[in-house]
Amino acid sequence: MAIHPPKQMIWWHEPVERSELVWIAVAFLWGLVMFGTMVAWHFVGKQNLSNEAYRITPDVFQARTEAAAEKYKVREEGNTGIPVVRPPPGGDAYMLARLWEWWPILELEKGQSYRLHISSLDWQHGFSLQPTNVNLQIHPGYEMVLTVTPDAAGQFTVVCNEFCGIGHHTMIGRIYVVDKK
Repeated sequence: MAIHPPKQMIWWHEPVERSELVWIAVAFLWGLVMFGTMVAWHFVGKQNLSNEAYRITPDVFQARTEAAAEKYKVREEGNTGIPVVRPPPGGDAYMLARLWEWWPILELEKGQSYRLHISSLDWQHGFSLQPTNVNLQIHPGYEMVLTVTPDAAGQFTVVCNEFCGIGHHTMIGRIYVVDKK
């Protein structure tokens, strides 16, 4: 029981005080402002990715990724044997996640657009492109597709930011961006 119970136990029949109505109105309006800000920031702030997701089996995605790697392979990275793949500008680039690697290494041209296809073969992984603000959850059975246009040359690191097991800390991939000018 309350310390000072209302005179009538059916509280919803009691009139709402003016100060409470003011606070309800302020909270509602603030919610609308925040919602509008989030929608506007998606377009103005360029913080959120506009991506697509499709259902796909891991076997089909692996076959597509391997076919693209074989077709556009330019070299192998050091003694790891991981192929470095240079898809044509405006084309499709594929990268898959599996315990505990990102495969293959991509080489993209600065200022050119690509459709980047990403999926997992086994567990949920996180695709975090460092030092940029690209962050996606990658699930097996779903192909994430995003359009990327690199605006700076250099080496970018792909980090898994979803714990995926004992080798999680070693799950690091690379994307090279070259300036062809």
